[in-house]
Amino acid sequence: MTMQAEFEVFFDGDCPLCKREIAWLQRKDKESKIQFTDIAAADFDAASYGKTHADFMASMHGRFPDGRWTEGIDTFDSLYRLLGWGWVVAWTRWPIVRPAMDRVYRIFAWYRPWLSRGRGGSCRVDGDCSPAGKS
Repeated sequence: MTMQAEFEVFFDGDCPLCKREIAWLQRKDKESKIQFTDIAAADFDAASYGKTHADFMASMHGRFPDGRWTEGIDTFDSLYRLLGWGWVVAWTRWPIVRPAMDRVYRIFAWYRPWLSRGRGGSCRVDGDCSPAGKS
């Protein structure tokens, strides 16, 4: 993680939906608070983070400099808060809404490979989006 980054986000650079969201976040990150790490990059090594490539593909991950990890909705919440847009996702933290949001995100994450395939993604029909040799 870079010295000035306050949060590292791990994204699938082979996913058109993910790339669009990350591009927007990068434009908003004028103070370079976020380090963007592409899990589809040839030199990305999931094991060096104590995870598998499948772990990263299953849910969007984030990491704070102190080593704390976030996944799914918590990662988006952390990103938007850092950029001063926390109000956009504040409602996802409401106790009555949160369980539903977690469920919706898990469903989205499960179907993301198929959604991406239809938008120029590199996923196979069986949903395998992992680069050769990554597991």
